[in-house]
Amino acid sequence: MDSIYFLIMVALAALAIADLVVGVSNDAVNFLNSAIGSKAISFRTIMIVASIGIACGAIFSSGLMEVARKGIFNPGQFYFDEIMFIFMAVMITDILLLDFFNTLGMPTSTTVSIVFNLLGAAVAMALIKIGAQNGNFTDVINYINTDKAIEIIVGILSSVVIAFSIGAFVQWVSRLLLSYDFQKKPKWTGAIFGGIALSAITYFILIKGIKGTPFADQTYGFINGMTIKDFLETQVYGVVVVNFMIWAVISYVLIMFANTNIYKLIIGVGTFALALAFAGNDLVNFIGVPIAAWQSYEAWVVSGTPASEFSMEILATKVETPTLLLFISGMIMVATLWWSKKARYVADTEINLSREGEAKERFQPNYLSRSLVRYSIAVSEWITSIVPPSVQGAIDKRFKKPVINLSKDKVLHLPAFDMIRASVNLMVAGILISVATSYKLPLSTTYVTFMVAMGTSLADRAWGAESAVYRVAGVLNVIAGWFSTAIIAFIAAGTILTLISFGKGAAIAILLFAAVLLLVRNYISYNKKTKEIKVEDRLRRAESSSIQGVIDESAANIANAVKRSNRIYSNSINGLAKQDLNFLKKNKKQSNKLSSEIEDLREHTFYFIKNLEEAHIGASNFYINAMGHLTDMSQSLEYIGKVSFNHVYNNHKKLKYNQIKELKEIDQKLQEIFDRTQETFEKKSFDKIDAILNSKQELYDLVLQKIDRQVSRTRTEESSPKNTTLYFSLLLETRDLMTAMMDLLEQYYQEYDSSVPPAKIEQEQ
Repeated sequence: MDSIYFLIMVALAALAIADLVVGVSNDAVNFLNSAIGSKAISFRTIMIVASIGIACGAIFSSGLMEVARKGIFNPGQFYFDEIMFIFMAVMITDILLLDFFNTLGMPTSTTVSIVFNLLGAAVAMALIKIGAQNGNFTDVINYINTDKAIEIIVGILSSVVIAFSIGAFVQWVSRLLLSYDFQKKPKWTGAIFGGIALSAITYFILIKGIKGTPFADQTYGFINGMTIKDFLETQVYGVVVVNFMIWAVISYVLIMFANTNIYKLIIGVGTFALALAFAGNDLVNFIGVPIAAWQSYEAWVVSGTPASEFSMEILATKVETPTLLLFISGMIMVATLWWSKKARYVADTEINLSREGEAKERFQPNYLSRSLVRYSIAVSEWITSIVPPSVQGAIDKRFKKPVINLSKDKVLHLPAFDMIRASVNLMVAGILISVATSYKLPLSTTYVTFMVAMGTSLADRAWGAESAVYRVAGVLNVIAGWFSTAIIAFIAAGTILTLISFGKGAAIAILLFAAVLLLVRNYISYNKKTKEIKVEDRLRRAESSSIQGVIDESAANIANAVKRSNRIYSNSINGLAKQDLNFLKKNKKQSNKLSSEIEDLREHTFYFIKNLEEAHIGASNFYINAMGHLTDMSQSLEYIGKVSFNHVYNNHKKLKYNQIKELKEIDQKLQEIFDRTQETFEKKSFDKIDAILNSKQELYDLVLQKIDRQVSRTRTEESSPKNTTLYFSLLLETRDLMTAMMDLLEQYYQEYDSSVPPAKIEQEQ
């Protein structure tokens, strides 16, 4: 039995590496977003600066924070075997939970995850012990460090409101003072802002970095016999004032004599600071539990006491983590930062929620987001009504955004927000984390950095009338994810601990195998989701500024849409014929995907029209009509896919043999039309469209014939209302699909016909 604990240690070591990887993928959002979103410095430079910050933070980390040892439970109440089972349950749950959120692209808190995993597993083990001893279940509070646990939970939750409010206020004041034309302001304003921001960030670096160094707790005569750590925490105002004066002077010198962009410097230093804080503060979330387990194992081996009798009071003492382990952990985190695609996916979520202007919205509005936006608009209108017009006008002038020509190239390369907002994000997050650290208040760096970014976005008027409901819905979804993290972590860790406690080694082996399978499955699923779609399978936005250019350029889009329409329609009929639910479900997703891509093209209409040259303004009508026909086609396919899936999903009667035969006859005829159309647009042989249009009436007559036959069947032999409804729906929607496609072909042929000299047309025909 003793060998099982050695195997548990091996498993925990592997889990620690995996947790570092998934943890960095989740938490990279904390320190990368401001620099990436503002595009102040190159992506490569951002990654190098962040990597150095992570390495320094890990090496100078205090290592093992007490939360993993005695912050949540009272270790003296548990024996070695129980503690090892708790730690195993915590690590398995933590990895799976974080990887799940990473796959969704949702930032969550690794601190909340580890805290509630520990709490859930410890409570479950305590209840098992109490049950075995026939004790009172209220005694569970003796096993849990309730005061510390409540302090951590309250601190984390309160940081959400505080971070959002302070971020919004500081951004509003900063924008009021500097406006969007901050580059044109007198040089001394940049020096003052640089002094404030850099002094705040530097103090943050000192507070978060100094505590892990060997000389942090030594006394020094030149600071009245105090330790450097105590000096920084007690002489806050003096340190901040001197720091500000030094940095303000340095900023002024750099601006005046080196022509330095001080805002870029702030963003670079701030990114380093938050990366350092992440490694120093959150490292415990990834390796704290395995290291506590390792130190417990060492103490147990030396004691020679049976595992079920060796008390874990040793965890109540403080033990430093070897620097080598910290260094290895830092290198794993740096490697993950460079190679993890999920880290960038999670970062995209926050950047898009805080983006200036329009973006492809990931979240759909809900009742709560709409209500909050309406309430906010009402409050804003009330405030506007009581503020003197002159004051309101002056404020609006400071928030007036610069006019930018929204051409296709600039839309794709514009930063999500400017350097002022990026600087405020980093500065405020650094200040809040520094203050919390000074007063030993627990918080989540993810919650703080995310809510600061959301607060600055709101204050900066980035959430306009056309995006507010989506952005608010996104923030609410992320916050809901945070609460679900806590609930899921508590329940899942408790459940896994129970399985391990009763199943011992067999249960651990099965759970580890299941965890590996889930991680591999998530990895494969994510790769499929984010894999670069081939050019022929993706609709591309039009960039030409003339009708002829749009015709030429959009030919690939039409060929692609027709090819996919052909596949979706055929799959719907084949799925119904085979009653294959999974096949119909996948086909339904494909139709939804095509509709989504076409909708994205429609949303591009604004920028397309903006980019048109005056002489080719007619191209806008052509583009709008083409998008309308494509939308009609996609809606018909979406409906056909949906009703086909629902019919089989609800276990209704199968379509009769003759009905399937007739549908396949239509499908075969449609395939011929689709194939000819696809070939025509791929080769840009627009002169051949006329021949395809000549088959329009034949198609209509075929569908009408099938409708008449079904009417006769319904009157004489059909007994299933659902069957009849489905068949008529398919036929009518097929007719609408053909109408939309023929209208699209007619539009292209008319434009082609009018743009080519008559003699050439005759020759080609």
